[in-house]
Amino acid sequence: METVALPPPRRGLWARAAVGLGHKLERFFGGPARTRVVVVFGGVLALSSADTATVGASATPLRHALHITNSDLGLLVGVNCIVAAVASLPFGVIADRFRRTTVLGVSIALWGVCMVWSAMVNSFSHLLISRLALGIVTASAGPVIASMLGDWFPSAERGRIYSYVLTGELLGGGIGFAFTGDVSVLSWRLSFLLLAVPAFVLARMVFRLPEPIRGGRGVILPGATEIPTKPVVADDPLDEVDDPADNVAHHVSRSKGVEPDYEQVLDTDTRRMGFWQAVRYIMSIRTNVAMIVASALSYFYLTGVQTFGAEMVHQQYGINTALSNLLLLVVGLGAVIGVLIGGRLGDTLLHRRFLNGRVFVAAISAAIAAGAFVPALLTHHPLRALPYLVLAAFGLSAQNPPLNAARLDIMPAPLWGRAEGVRTFLRTAAQALAPMLFGFTSDYVFGGGQHALRWTFLVMLVPLAVSALYLFRALRTYPRDVATAAAFHDDRTTGGRAA
Repeated sequence: METVALPPPRRGLWARAAVGLGHKLERFFGGPARTRVVVVFGGVLALSSADTATVGASATPLRHALHITNSDLGLLVGVNCIVAAVASLPFGVIADRFRRTTVLGVSIALWGVCMVWSAMVNSFSHLLISRLALGIVTASAGPVIASMLGDWFPSAERGRIYSYVLTGELLGGGIGFAFTGDVSVLSWRLSFLLLAVPAFVLARMVFRLPEPIRGGRGVILPGATEIPTKPVVADDPLDEVDDPADNVAHHVSRSKGVEPDYEQVLDTDTRRMGFWQAVRYIMSIRTNVAMIVASALSYFYLTGVQTFGAEMVHQQYGINTALSNLLLLVVGLGAVIGVLIGGRLGDTLLHRRFLNGRVFVAAISAAIAAGAFVPALLTHHPLRALPYLVLAAFGLSAQNPPLNAARLDIMPAPLWGRAEGVRTFLRTAAQALAPMLFGFTSDYVFGGGQHALRWTFLVMLVPLAVSALYLFRALRTYPRDVATAAAFHDDRTTGGRAA
């Protein structure tokens, strides 16, 4: 009997669209392997940001259901950040010593469990306890992602890659404000439950990632279809560096003859360093301290915006919740553009041998953010405020990718996890303080009236301006700190003292 071959089944419209989008993302990110990592890391940060933003966007339903004030709402976000800050220190050690994909995967799975728990509570005190537990499991993200990203991507393009990953953080905040925030009008419990679903999906994706080769010897080259499990040797994107594990900032500092601080060059076996010994060394790097302070102050203000932004927009411009969420989405678009441009611009300047390029982009961006918020908060007309709000969001986000990449340039690779743990601890402490201080200032300093949040946001611009000053100061110390980290790398690769 003659058989007739049947044609393959035709894909549906949505399936074809998904495949087409996948191919476009692969071309944009530089291949299937890179796309896989960027999407997973961006998804993890998106989940964290969406959770924080959901609490802020659900402020009104939570107040009515659990009978809480602005101060209580600030406490709800603050305790999550406090616990995350403390937990980030041991996770920094874990990131430098244990299998990072397992640590992150387990943390995200527990993350989903805590979100389900948050949706099931019946009192403010129980919700507070669930947020404490959530803070512990979310603390792994910062140190683990920073360590793995440093190992998987060459130094010359880390700013750009960081910009893609941090875009997920911004998109997550937008989802928290717009989607789950609108869902919370129907049921604040449902808004938390919806966030639990992607947590379990992301946990499975992380478990399936191979562990990166430490020291940047397993970088994912452009066009790679698989994530390397063995050391890679190929030309660096700058064509001046033969080894893809070589740090381009170190290369530029050597070519410019920048002298390292020889007394600061690490001469201890990093695997045997005690926790406090590592912390003392990390905090002895002056540029790192300036970056940590600037980052903490910037995230302090950003967390205040995430927690009270929707309500402030409603009060300030006299528009309803749906329109205020739409306005914040437009502002969020400015933030996305900023994060994409900031990382790429910092890399481009470094590529053109401007050693301070990444820090310079961050400093200018911070100054733009602080300046643009002032006219936006002084006007009551939403259309007049919109360009300033977009510009402020652009500046607030554009500084983060180049700063994250610059931190890896000044830190010995074996300390990346612990360094990010320390930074996350201090940054998250500032984030913990922000909602409580914003809420307290609004309720008790400015009386909790219609314009209380506006004046609160104006006063809190002072630390945002200070963050820009710290970054401009870092321009003086960054070149030498890069050269010092390069000297450690040279000693280790030539069999010297820093084994």
